[in-house]
Amino acid sequence: MKTPWGEIEVCDAHAHLFSRPFFRALAAGGDPDTLGPRLGWEIPGEDSTELAGRWVEELDRYGLKRSVLIASVPGDEGSVADAVRAYPHRLIGYFMLNPTADDAAERARRAIEKLGLRGICLFPAMHKFSVQDERLRPIYELAAGRPGIVVFVHMGVLSVGVRKKLGLPSLFDMRFSNPIELHRVALEFPRVNFVIPHFGAGYFRETLMIGDLCPNVNVDTSSSNSWIRYVPGVSDLKEVFRRALDVFGPKRVLFGTDSSFFPRGWNAEIFDSQVKCLDDVGCAAETAAGVFGGNLERLIGAP
Repeated sequence: MKTPWGEIEVCDAHAHLFSRPFFRALAAGGDPDTLGPRLGWEIPGEDSTELAGRWVEELDRYGLKRSVLIASVPGDEGSVADAVRAYPHRLIGYFMLNPTADDAAERARRAIEKLGLRGICLFPAMHKFSVQDERLRPIYELAAGRPGIVVFVHMGVLSVGVRKKLGLPSLFDMRFSNPIELHRVALEFPRVNFVIPHFGAGYFRETLMIGDLCPNVNVDTSSSNSWIRYVPGVSDLKEVFRRALDVFGPKRVLFGTDSSFFPRGWNAEIFDSQVKCLDDVGCAAETAAGVFGGNLERLIGAP
């Protein structure tokens, strides 16, 4: 993709596969197609490979090399596995896991070993658990024993836009959202590559602290990062990038958009704004190439 640093291979480290099962879960037993007019979104069919094809068309349209797609409801590993199976050189599969479920460890093992997925996504505030809970030990051990697997941990403010649009409650518990919770875990499992999205989503100071103390913790840049208004002394995204690169270094910052639904598709505005931020702070070409794709591929490996 053409950038101020020349041609760079761009990979999106954070996008969502809003599959038919995802919308079925939102409809709570009703017809998911009824949600389309309410949201102004397209509701996909049962075949996830068709939805995967739409995403690959988006990658081709904008010139991206690869993208992560996250199965965005627990139990939907099959949808993203089908998508990756259809386009293994373009799509990277992550899945949401509720580690408090009785079958969580076995479900994670199957997703990694049988389905070929590469990221385990944890949402502590959503599922009301601490990342230090002993029930997660088998999850971390699974990731530690397999190169190319990441554990994605959503910390900070958690707001699910589609639930807001539908007027659905989001009974999350932010007591479990502080990145400091991850400190002991990251030290105990140094072979696990952790990713905190959205620069910590409001816990920016704490995310920087963890990044400084734990070399196996990475950060992604995805979404509009509107949490900036909560953080004293941080006036804009340019300052966020400057501080993140200073603490995490050039190899542990991963570009992402948080793209999710059609007809919007891939959110190119996020890319454009982040390119400008990095250009404005005087980012070197090698650093930009890492942030916008190389760092993700270093963690995940070749298709």
